[in-house]
Amino acid sequence: MKSVSFIKRLVLVSLLTLSSWAVYADHQPSYSTAGFYSLPETGRTVYSMNPAWRFHKGNVAGAERMDFDDKEWRVVSLPDGIEYLPTEASGCINYQGEVWYRKHFTPEENWKGKQLFLHFEAIMGKSKVWVNGELLTEHFGGFLPVIVDVTSYLKYGEDNVIAVWADNSDDPSYPPGKQQDMLDFAYFGGIYRDCWMIAHNTVYITDPNYEKEVAGGGLFVSFAEVSEQSALLRLDTHVRNASGKSFNGKVVYELYDRDGRQVLSFEKRLFLGKNTARQVSGQVKVDAPHLWSPDSPYLYRLNVYVKDRKGEVVDGYYRRIGIRSVEFKGKDGFWLNGKPYPEPLIGANRHQDFAVIGNALPNSLHWRDAKKLRDAGLRVIRNAHYPQDPAFMDACDELGLFVIVNTPGWQFWNDKPIFAQRVYDDIRNMVRRDRNHPSVWMWEPILNETWYPDDFAKNVVDILHEEYPYSYCYAGCDETARGHEYFPIHFRHPVNGSGGDFNFDSLNPDICYFTREWGDNVDDWGSHNSPSRVNRAWGEVPMLVQAKGYAKPDYQYTCYDALYRNPRHHIGGCLWHSFDHQRGYHPDPFYGGIMDAFRQPKFSYYMFCAQRPAQSNESLIADNGPMVYIAHAMTPFSPKDITVYSNCEEVRLTYCKGGKQYTYHKPAVDSGMPSPVITFKDVFDVMYDKQLSRERKQADSYLLAEGLMDGKVVATHKVMPARRPSKLLLWADNEKVKMVADGSDITTVIAAIADGNGNIKRLNNYEVKFEIEGEGELVANEETFTNPRPVLWGTAPVLVRSTTVPGEIKVRASVVWEGKHTPVEAELVITTMPSEHSLVFNNKEMEEHGRELKNNVEKKVGSSSDCEQRIRQLEQELHQLKLKEVEKQQSDFE
Repeated sequence: MKSVSFIKRLVLVSLLTLSSWAVYADHQPSYSTAGFYSLPETGRTVYSMNPAWRFHKGNVAGAERMDFDDKEWRVVSLPDGIEYLPTEASGCINYQGEVWYRKHFTPEENWKGKQLFLHFEAIMGKSKVWVNGELLTEHFGGFLPVIVDVTSYLKYGEDNVIAVWADNSDDPSYPPGKQQDMLDFAYFGGIYRDCWMIAHNTVYITDPNYEKEVAGGGLFVSFAEVSEQSALLRLDTHVRNASGKSFNGKVVYELYDRDGRQVLSFEKRLFLGKNTARQVSGQVKVDAPHLWSPDSPYLYRLNVYVKDRKGEVVDGYYRRIGIRSVEFKGKDGFWLNGKPYPEPLIGANRHQDFAVIGNALPNSLHWRDAKKLRDAGLRVIRNAHYPQDPAFMDACDELGLFVIVNTPGWQFWNDKPIFAQRVYDDIRNMVRRDRNHPSVWMWEPILNETWYPDDFAKNVVDILHEEYPYSYCYAGCDETARGHEYFPIHFRHPVNGSGGDFNFDSLNPDICYFTREWGDNVDDWGSHNSPSRVNRAWGEVPMLVQAKGYAKPDYQYTCYDALYRNPRHHIGGCLWHSFDHQRGYHPDPFYGGIMDAFRQPKFSYYMFCAQRPAQSNESLIADNGPMVYIAHAMTPFSPKDITVYSNCEEVRLTYCKGGKQYTYHKPAVDSGMPSPVITFKDVFDVMYDKQLSRERKQADSYLLAEGLMDGKVVATHKVMPARRPSKLLLWADNEKVKMVADGSDITTVIAAIADGNGNIKRLNNYEVKFEIEGEGELVANEETFTNPRPVLWGTAPVLVRSTTVPGEIKVRASVVWEGKHTPVEAELVITTMPSEHSLVFNNKEMEEHGRELKNNVEKKVGSSSDCEQRIRQLEQELHQLKLKEVEKQQSDFE
């Protein structure tokens, strides 16, 4: 076993320098572990258990035993989704059934005398966990933590084995309960989230999901009397003494602002008898607080310490907190921080489904999802239809996204009492896990689109308020569902939308109304043909139709424009859906995303970006400010009309050098979407482009859009026709997030076919093969048609995973069947940084995994040298010169 901690000391030093905590310095995200962030010198350490698990698909007798021979099982690292999937993986293509994981390791000597908790962020389906042959827990449900105390089960100085059995097959005894071939999403399988070993002293702050204390366990941060002048900060901390002797000390809190300045310090006395636990509570006033909001997601850092009577720290960590108040005031709408929110809250639903890997996203992909959605101007995300990864919640706190937190469930009820009990357990655990996030806007504790019993709705509301007994705890429910009268927020479509109520005077003045899903427009619920469901590969016209439908279609339907044409009584809505994703009961993926399953944008994504404010906002990490985008590729089949998305006051469009200019002025209106879709009629003429080309004036053919504010150009976008394909482009779609060498991190790499000037050739049928060398592996293979990949709308993506060794990853992309005239290959180098947390794994198994990767590389990679690539480029240039003769002769005989 080896514990890798390449920059552990560096991390500890940087944490001491509080100003380095501010993410605004370099925009590199940080992620909580088991609900907290580590502090140095507290006796609490986090170890990543993600690397090097033996894996087997299927049932195996005796795999829980220590002496079981697992040498023939392949080695995987977590998060693991059982298998790689083809991009089109709907219709229950994914595996359902039993799987086994086994991890070998030797415990660290410094773990002796510590309390040790193995923390799985989630295991899909039902699961059992053994440590050294001892069954420690059995769990039902795939979206919330599985935690075991392993303190007394480890054996020092020898090999230890964690064995996990999991089964994601259909089971009606726990939510979601519905068989997957009847489900509108796929939940895949495996240990698909992170696994941590938490080591701390025997007097410690507890884990709320392990302790199962109502409104207790761990740290609970809440607020009262929030205003710009002051806020009352309430702090509840649950501490356990497992030391075998009494403890006398205190809990100390230190609050720091974004710049690392201490705002306040506060402490409470603590006495614990041996082997007892108790909660200490207190409150303190914060003067002139920076209030959290989507447009100013200000996060404080709250350090929490447990100190003994000598003042020595025996445990501690920190949480990022945002001070804010939310109120839903019926006909007066939504209020944030004591003020009416000035506009409808527009957002989207999100499944954490990703291409190829299913639900098994590393933390960085969760953060990038949140970043891309906030870049698009969205301010609220509905976690459909289950609690999502803690890293996504951390990202929403940091980036300024409100979240609707859902309990697992979709169109299914089981009358057996055990099912309801497990739903209630899920509600309690999701509140305990997420209650300290400022991004939590409301809870959705009911089962989505489900005809549950009448008393269920009241039960879940009661449970919610037991777990979160404060005034700004709100829950939403479908207005057509049983028990909706117990909820202060009702989900329905608005006026001007499908199923809307055209008489707001008839609505309950004490209820706020919100549209949980809007935009999807199917012919029927069996066929699912829809102008909103567009595969990005289908090109311009279908994507333009989708974007128009989401913005303001020619027919009456709930759309962006309709959501802006309502009184405050209706507070906004979430698009169905942010990304394309796989489904259980339908053979086709859901194509209604504003980005595809690899998070490549469609035209509708830029339409959403155009709805964000044009004024720049330095409080946001996400992209913001003025933008302009031309939704036109200038192909021979492109429309004559030019569609532009922009949030600027004025847009000036120029067609070709010295050509005609067109000007759009945004109309001053009192209602409707902030930035209507802009259409310049009858602009593009493919024959004029042909004329310029024949005259050797290809550079004169272009579309140039300029966005103006106060008469000044503040944003531009230029499009040119793509000419002869001559090379590949290759880039990392990483939102500037550095890749981490933890064996888990994944980056999306995009290859594009381009002409000599770098214009992407949208219309071509190449296939691209990817090769890799260095400290990474391709998350792709021939069996799933993910490598080689067909080029769709000009691009082909692939996923790259890091190893546990920091260094360089070289990715090479080339077209299949290279010839004299085919586009020249491209290479990309990605540098990985060391992991923040020590990595626990068995050396031999990691070496075996490394040999497997090396063998695969040797079989598939014939990577060109720099010299060879340069020769290919020169050959291309020579061939192009030769072709001038062919071109001339063709021209002469025309």
